[in-house]
Amino acid sequence: MIRPLVLAATVAALALAVGAAPAVAADASTADYAAALADPARPAADRDRDAARKPAELLAFAGIKPGQSVGDYVMGGGYLTRILSGAVGTAGHVYAFQPAEFIAFRKQYGDDQTAVAAAYANVDAVGGAFAAPAFPVPLDAIVTVQNFHDLYLKPFPEGTGDKASAALFAALKPGGTLVVVDHSAADGSGTTLSDSLHRIDKAAVVAALTKAGFVLEAESDLYKRPEDPRTANVFDPAIRGKTDQFTLRFRKPE
Repeated sequence: MIRPLVLAATVAALALAVGAAPAVAADASTADYAAALADPARPAADRDRDAARKPAELLAFAGIKPGQSVGDYVMGGGYLTRILSGAVGTAGHVYAFQPAEFIAFRKQYGDDQTAVAAAYANVDAVGGAFAAPAFPVPLDAIVTVQNFHDLYLKPFPEGTGDKASAALFAALKPGGTLVVVDHSAADGSGTTLSDSLHRIDKAAVVAALTKAGFVLEAESDLYKRPEDPRTANVFDPAIRGKTDQFTLRFRKPE
């Protein structure tokens, strides 16, 4: 369920005047991404993850459209990058960012980035420090999944989260969107559990990105799991793949 946070006052007033619920702009349809998901080049392992990761619903919430320039902030193995490639089409472009620190830690991150960029004509590999992604053009949208908490891991210097938030803001066109998905930590815990549990308090993400200039536009219950007590490390076999996660859409003001 998507909960819009910003409504047009005039639309709301008109709706209330006739006794109807306020109307909001609709997100893209999940059907728009059927061809991208059906791409035969997608690995079987990726397809097996679709039921849990709900990529069509995520891209619909993000409003990804053909012809857009989109950033995949911390692309990992390229699961989302491949789908974004099909979603933006030949007239669009995907900029797949892998932090230099991650590649230095594990060479496979760099190998995966190189392989995905080589396999898709509309995908470019992007490098740079975790807090300073070198996106070469202004972007229509950026999506980052289960990565924002990493900005607060102990190996990274204090202030990395604020620097990265500012860099993401600068990378977008005016009116561009940023979608953040991450593992929920207990309310009020801020960023203190990012290292130990690989979770982050939703309010801490909103605070960091609002400070950078973003406006929180909407959130979705797409990955909400209220049965998760939010007390276990996300890699614990008992909870892995079943964590409560928040999904937020921010906009850069025009």
